[in-house]
Amino acid sequence: MRQPAIFLPHGGGPCFFMDWDPPDTWRAMGRWLASLPGTLAKPPRALLVISAHWESVLPTVTTTASPSLIYDYQGFPPHTYELQWPAPGSAELAARVLLALAAAGIAGHGDGSRGFDHGVFVPLKVAFPDATVPTVQLSLCRGLDPARHLAIGKALAPLRNEGVLLLGSGMSYHDLRGFGTKEALASSEQFDRWLATTCASPPAEREAGLIAWEHAPSARQCHPREEHLLPLMVVGGAAVADRGRVVFRDTVMNAVVSAVQFG
Repeated sequence: MRQPAIFLPHGGGPCFFMDWDPPDTWRAMGRWLASLPGTLAKPPRALLVISAHWESVLPTVTTTASPSLIYDYQGFPPHTYELQWPAPGSAELAARVLLALAAAGIAGHGDGSRGFDHGVFVPLKVAFPDATVPTVQLSLCRGLDPARHLAIGKALAPLRNEGVLLLGSGMSYHDLRGFGTKEALASSEQFDRWLATTCASPPAEREAGLIAWEHAPSARQCHPREEHLLPLMVVGGAAVADRGRVVFRDTVMNAVVSAVQFG
């Protein structure tokens, strides 16, 4: 039943469900997401997704049985605001998350009205198109403290042994003004090398490196604001003794983008 913890790129808005120029911009990423379930030793019992697009004071989980979708992107074709991904929620998993956090001395909160933002439904509509696996979303915490998010991940690590697949949904490169520029390639390559080396390190070294991520080469050039990197901290904390490995890498709009799997 043990599942990995994975930091995955969720693309740009509803990018997998619309025309793009050039047409193959997101094609490799979409193919990797579609192949993801087939790489798992066993199908997950449930999905716990930490998205870059939800920040709360406390770590907060969705508790509704039938989450709606939040189309939190702007300026895309009309049909992308009609996308559907009707995966069921799971009050049981939400309660289990809150208990795991409480056991580690971390206060959490449940939200019975929030739906899934595009950091959840866009990549998972590609990876799990049947939308049958119970899914719960977990927020980031305001302040974006990497040590706090690593601690949250450690608290949630036992869920992996219960068949829960932990997914950190963000981007390893997220400078919206940088995409497509000549400077993006060099800075993203430097940061990506650091990311791969750090995630493959022993747990203590990995934790220290992730906490000090701002000192990585080209860190702030790749993440002017770090909300799209913080899901990595949660899955990195949930990795426990597992070392990370890059399971997907592509160059998108002149920037290197990666996915990392622990376990």
